[in-house]
Amino acid sequence: MTLASNRFTDLLSQRDYLLADGATGTNLFAMGLPNGECPERWNIEAPERIAELHQSFIDAGADLILTNSFGGTRHRLKLHQLQDRVTELNMAAAGIARRVVDAANRPVIVAGSIGPTGELFEPLGPLTMEQGREAFAEQAAALAAGGVDVLWIETMSSKEEVEAATAGGATTNLPVVCNVSFDTNGSTMMGITPTNLAHICDHLSPQPAAFGTNCGIGAAEVIACMLGLAEAAKSDSVLVAKANCGIPEFVDGAIRYNGTPEIMADYARMARDVGARIIGGCCGTTPEHVRAMSQALVDYVPGPKPDLVMVEQRLGKISNGAKGVQPGAPRRGRRKTH
Repeated sequence: MTLASNRFTDLLSQRDYLLADGATGTNLFAMGLPNGECPERWNIEAPERIAELHQSFIDAGADLILTNSFGGTRHRLKLHQLQDRVTELNMAAAGIARRVVDAANRPVIVAGSIGPTGELFEPLGPLTMEQGREAFAEQAAALAAGGVDVLWIETMSSKEEVEAATAGGATTNLPVVCNVSFDTNGSTMMGITPTNLAHICDHLSPQPAAFGTNCGIGAAEVIACMLGLAEAAKSDSVLVAKANCGIPEFVDGAIRYNGTPEIMADYARMARDVGARIIGGCCGTTPEHVRAMSQALVDYVPGPKPDLVMVEQRLGKISNGAKGVQPGAPRRGRRKTH
């Protein structure tokens, strides 16, 4: 399959790096989304709030914004009895972002967010590969119809779900970005390591336009895993780093992330040093953090890759598992991916 030229591929070819946005869910909760409510419902019931969040990230310097559609598969939406509104909610998410971006005074990319189904795939659970692919294809088609430039698969944990989501996204003929969450001692919850991810993406058909990691357990862990990913990936791979803004803490009855704008700015520069070309924030990352990252990256010339001592000194603690996926470790198959 040959992908048509579009804003994502064009802008990526013109820039050394792209700055992605920050959190969707945690910022929407701060804007009044009730706990337990479906964020995607706001695409219909409070579209002005979604547009406001997108605009705030663009104003902060983001080159790429994610649609409010992370839980937009039929399997996630059924938790809110919305499984019959996949097309409506995803098209609305894409349309809101498209309108905000089209009014911007510079090129900005609309990335259609596609998160996990929340189901286990065979043989560990009931979901078949074909059922998973169909669910992702349904969501991807709606996002494409709504006007996204790229499909942004994120926070995946298993090889099967990565493959199903990529296959579903490929039915649209849009470029696909694939990110997993290294949140379990240097691997995903289902055992994918940075080296495994590079190997998986090498063999996907079509291959992702970019791949990397999002979410996880903080900026230090993401940079440590990115070191391993950069070592294992092909030299021309476009790598993505989208770290949580520190560690969540329960403060005054609410969840707060402890990452400061200064730490996220330092993280952004270290991500460039490691080789990431798309850099952003995930949970807890506000427009203030993105603005600090944007300012830190302007005219920044990447330096040598940091070592783990430097990462821990500047960004915080790294798990022993993430320390074990560094350059020099075996390049393939360190852990099973099931």
